[in-house]
Amino acid sequence: MSRPDRIRAFGVVGAGQMGAGIAQVAAASGLSVVLTDREARFLERAMAGIDKSLTRLLEKGTITGDAKGATLSRIRTSEALDALASCDFVVEAVNESLDLKLSIFQGLDRVCRPDATLASNTSSLSITRLGAATKRPGRVIGMHFMNPVPVMQLVEIVPGQSTTAETTEETRALAVKLGKTPVVSQDLPGFISNRVLMPLINEAVFALYEGVGTREDIDTVLTLGMRHPMGPLRLADFIGLDTCLAIMEVLRDGFGDPKYRPCPLLRRMVDAGHLGRKSGRGFYDYTEGAKA
Repeated sequence: MSRPDRIRAFGVVGAGQMGAGIAQVAAASGLSVVLTDREARFLERAMAGIDKSLTRLLEKGTITGDAKGATLSRIRTSEALDALASCDFVVEAVNESLDLKLSIFQGLDRVCRPDATLASNTSSLSITRLGAATKRPGRVIGMHFMNPVPVMQLVEIVPGQSTTAETTEETRALAVKLGKTPVVSQDLPGFISNRVLMPLINEAVFALYEGVGTREDIDTVLTLGMRHPMGPLRLADFIGLDTCLAIMEVLRDGFGDPKYRPCPLLRRMVDAGHLGRKSGRGFYDYTEGAKA
């Protein structure tokens, strides 16, 4: 039996774009939020981003000034993982590195109450392995938000091998409380979303690599021909080419199937540091003054 009402204090590890977005929607839903990261500058940047996001909603008339102020007042920041000790539910939202995530889950297992649920925002890594690194595998689950979190409605709920039915139902109920639509995926590489999306992006990169079409033509086929809101190459830039490569490698290694081999062009661009929007250059140029 789920107990969604027991979740009042909500923690987030990682103050990047995803972590900040998760903190924002949790605070907007009325939860008390603790946002942590290893450096104050990341936390300051995250709070500035949350303020900017809420301001846009205010200008659109989606929220009131009082609602904006209340949301911000519910978020406190800390550079210490110990600050999450009183949280009922914690979401990890750091880079897609299994070693890093394992280390964080071991740390959370030490500082959080035994009845606290530990969730990962991972987009492809094994929830079962993360749970096995703790003494509470039944209370470890995947909670994969989409980017940008305040806008996108979907959340993938991913139970690991040892995750209890109660934890799964509680996490589903929490997603609904946050204004999201939950779907449940098995704990297999890429889950549902990236098992479908990343091969599509990778194949688009192969089409560019092999000269089938220009970047603009490939993206236009998907936007105008298949009604996708964004072409696959521009979407890869938005996600981050390093993230796309990492997920393709998880799919290839997890399934042992050569159909998931990353395109050499994708690997070469990551090696060059052309990671997409976050680096200023990917398949498109995002530097100041670049042609739209």
